[in-house]
Amino acid sequence: MSAVVDARGLSCPQPVLLVLARMKEQTAGKIEVLVDNEVSRENVARAARSQGWEIQEERQEGDDRHLLLTR
Repeated sequence: MSAVVDARGLSCPQPVLLVLARMKEQTAGKIEVLVDNEVSRENVARAARSQGWEIQEERQEGDDRHLLLTR
């Protein structure tokens, strides 16, 4: 199962809260997270690791940062 959390345009802690809510609904699989600033990327990655998720892939496209979380 995979999902997309589009948190572009939001400032912390909103991206982290959205990702944590999705993780609560989806306890395994893949979640793609889209953010548009480095602080949100760092905070989402930290929150994901603290919940037992791994960052499988990270890439940047223009101002957008994509994180693929897996568990």
